[in-house]
Amino acid sequence: MAAGETETFKSHYDNLKRIAETMRTQSEPDIDQLIPQVDSALASYKVCKDRLDTVKKTLDERFGAEEQP
Repeated sequence: MAAGETETFKSHYDNLKRIAETMRTQSEPDIDQLIPQVDSALASYKVCKDRLDTVKKTLDERFGAEEQP
């Protein structure tokens, strides 16, 4: 895995955590920021999910190849 891929995953994961924390801790919802935050969270979720799916597939292939004689 290249360093850029790790940073991309990490930055998107951090974005998801930041948005979740903001929504969880705000005393009053900032309705003007709701849609931009949801859009940003959805984009970050897609990047993270795609990367996790790719890593899972790669690990499955490698471990599956080791099990074969």
